[in-house]
Amino acid sequence: MTTRLRRALLATLIFTAWAAVPVVAADPPPAATMEGHPALPRAPRHTMTKQGRQGDPVNIAFVGTEEELHRALAAARWYAADPITLKTSLRIAADVVLKKPYADAPVSDLYLWGRRHDLAFEQPVGDSPKQRHHVRFWRSHEVDVNGEPLWLGAATFDERVEISHTTGGITHKIAPDLDQERNKLVGDTARSGALDGYYWVDKFHANREGRNGGGDPYFTDGRLAVGVISIRR
Repeated sequence: MTTRLRRALLATLIFTAWAAVPVVAADPPPAATMEGHPALPRAPRHTMTKQGRQGDPVNIAFVGTEEELHRALAAARWYAADPITLKTSLRIAADVVLKKPYADAPVSDLYLWGRRHDLAFEQPVGDSPKQRHHVRFWRSHEVDVNGEPLWLGAATFDERVEISHTTGGITHKIAPDLDQERNKLVGDTARSGALDGYYWVDKFHANREGRNGGGDPYFTDGRLAVGVISIRR
C-alpha cells in the first residue's frame, strides 16, 4: 500500500469516527424563560393618567429583580429618572429653554394596577431634555418559579415639549411609532449583554391605533416584548 493510499484511508476513518459523534446543543434557557410569566395573562394593556384617562400602552416587560433591572438599564446606558419635585420641575423647564442637558430629568406620573410607576428610565437625545427615549415600569405582585416579578413597561419617545392645556406646565408630546421605541430598548439591553434572551407576546393589543391621555396619536403592531434579565451580570 502506498503512502498516499494509507493517508487517504486514515483520513477517511477519522472523518467517519468524527461524524458518528452526536452533536450536543447548548443547554436551553429555563422553561419559565420562554413559556411566559404568570403575571402576563392578566396584565393591564394600558397605563392610566391621574384623571382616569387611558395613557400610554404597555409595550415592553422584563423579568428580574429590581436590582437586576437597574443594572440592565445602566448597562444599556439608560438613566434612572429623578422624582418630580419643585426643584426638578424648574430645572427641566430651564434646561429646555437654555438647551442644557439633563440626563435624568423627571417624567410625569402614569398609573398601572392602581398606582404610579415604580421606576422610570430615560436616554437623552442631544443637549436638551425636550427630546428623550424613556420608559416607566410597574412591578407585578406575582412572581415566577424563580421568585422574580414581571416589570411591565410603557416605552415612548418624547419628540417635543408643549404647554399643557390642563395644568399650564411643560409636557412632552410622544412620537407616534411605539414599536420603534420598544425595539430600541430591547436592542439596547440585548447588545449590552444584560439579557439571557427575550420573546414576543403576539396580539397583546387588539387595537393597533389610538391616543394617549395627552391626546397624542400612536400606532403599534400590538406585540409585547419580554426580556429575561441575566442573573450573571
